[in-house]
Amino acid sequence: MTDGTTVTIVLGTRPEIIKLAPVIDACEEREIAYSVVHTGQHYSEELDTVFFDQLELPAPDHNLGVGSGSQSEQTGAMIREIETVLLDEQPELVLVQGDTNSVLAGAIAASKLDCEVGHVEAGLR
Repeated sequence: MTDGTTVTIVLGTRPEIIKLAPVIDACEEREIAYSVVHTGQHYSEELDTVFFDQLELPAPDHNLGVGSGSQSEQTGAMIREIETVLLDEQPELVLVQGDTNSVLAGAIAASKLDCEVGHVEAGLR
């Protein structure tokens, strides 16, 4: 591992930021090495940085800035960029939450690299 990261958290939408905030806080409290990859699926101030500020989260370690596009364009770009991060960090676990393009891309990139994938779901569906 190049930077000691053992958990890579992939997120990209408002609900993911909110629901993964307690996980990020727990990593901080327990001194678990982690990084946050923000895909940029939600990129407006109202759906993004405001939640990092209000929840007092550190800025993401990686912001892929994928932005909008068709579902396949967006997901494909995310997979490519997430793979680059994972190859560099070599995490023990990739953690995703929900059912968005960011989650799909994170899970595909991780599984193709034989990384363990953890999927957090709030049970809303």
